Amino acid sequence: MSTYKEKLSILSEMIAFAKVDNLVKDPEYNFLLNVSKQLGVEREVFDGLFEKESEHLIPKTEAERILQFHRLVLLMNVDQVQEELEIRRLHDMGLGMGLPPSAIDQVLSVMHKYPNNVVPPEVLIDIFKAHYN
Repeated sequence: MSTYKEKLSILSEMIAFAKVDNLVKDPEYNFLLNVSKQLGVEREVFDGLFEKESEHLIPKTEAERILQFHRLVLLMNVDQVQEELEIRRLHDMGLGMGLPPSAIDQVLSVMHKYPNNVVPPEVLIDIFKAHYN
């Protein structure tokens, strides 16, 4: 499991992504709040990340990076709107985590085949497995 510092980094990165269109909508905020609860981050600390970002740490393992990418895909789709700016930013964030560009592209392409653009975790994992073989 991630350290507390890593958890803050995860949330900070997600908050920055939610702010890419200069507006954090209620569904995005609620999604982020639920992630913070799952990670065991206090509400006051979570809310503080909207004002001051935490140090950015790239998740250590491949599995953690894929999980973070999946969280970001879910966050992008929570409001049912995918703007080109969000898609480009998500793509860049995946690259920054060292994920294979072709796997990122495939996830962004297939998400439209699922209800609410929510790629099932097993599908996402299979995509990344195929690109690592």
